[in-house]
Amino acid sequence: MRINCKGKLIDLSEPKIMGILNATPDSFFGESRSANFTETLKRVEKMLNEGADFIDVGGVSTRPGAADVSEEDELKRVVPMIEIILKEFPETLISIDTYRAKVAKETIEAGAAIINDISAGNLDENLLKTVAELKVPYILMHMQGTPKTMQKNPQYENVTIEVNQFLSKKIKILKELGINDIILDPGFGFGKTVEHNYELLNNLDLIGFGEFPLLAGVSRKSMITRLLNISADEALNGTTVLNTIALQKGAKILRVHDVKEAKEVIEIHKMLK
Repeated sequence: MRINCKGKLIDLSEPKIMGILNATPDSFFGESRSANFTETLKRVEKMLNEGADFIDVGGVSTRPGAADVSEEDELKRVVPMIEIILKEFPETLISIDTYRAKVAKETIEAGAAIINDISAGNLDENLLKTVAELKVPYILMHMQGTPKTMQKNPQYENVTIEVNQFLSKKIKILKELGINDIILDPGFGFGKTVEHNYELLNNLDLIGFGEFPLLAGVSRKSMITRLLNISADEALNGTTVLNTIALQKGAKILRVHDVKEAKEVIEIHKMLK
């Protein structure tokens, strides 16, 4: 349960928080978007002060039906953002949310420490080889389809078994490439119905069979908003409930928009051991 980030061993036996920072104009939750460097630094400072262990920077919205963004535009969004964050807060551990090999390479060179890939290497044939060359931790996520198609009638015979089979095949490939610092993300909301998401959450402790740390990304997602018929702006309470359940089911990283509340969940959860 340890990963090596820029020569520093991070112990994931105690849950950690990954704060979301989007360099995009169209992410589904407005408060995660950052329009300029001043706003970026304010948001990062707030998340770090509230207890974020990682900052997850993304330059492409992956909400269902999101518009395509060119590789050049993605780089223009995320590289300067990473550089300015590390100039102001040099100890920050940044993950880059990308499925492109070139973006992964240039952002790691700019100072990012982790690659967070929604595609499991399926959208860029060079991505996994690039991760191996960079020797950085890799977040392996399950997604059925692509961001444009994933919510068009997703189907499974058994979502938990099929997600585990998918991840197992990918883990084998990663290990053959020499990638050993692996974090598993079942991909809540990525090619799943509301029912699939809750089945996965209920069986989260079965994902990866306890061999790898698990990341839970449920923050303000449609598995809350559709169930309760509310907006993402109203989904903090539901997010807190799901984060609590995720910790009980073995999650080691909570990827969240609201760091303070996630930190409180972790502190309370510690008292139950």
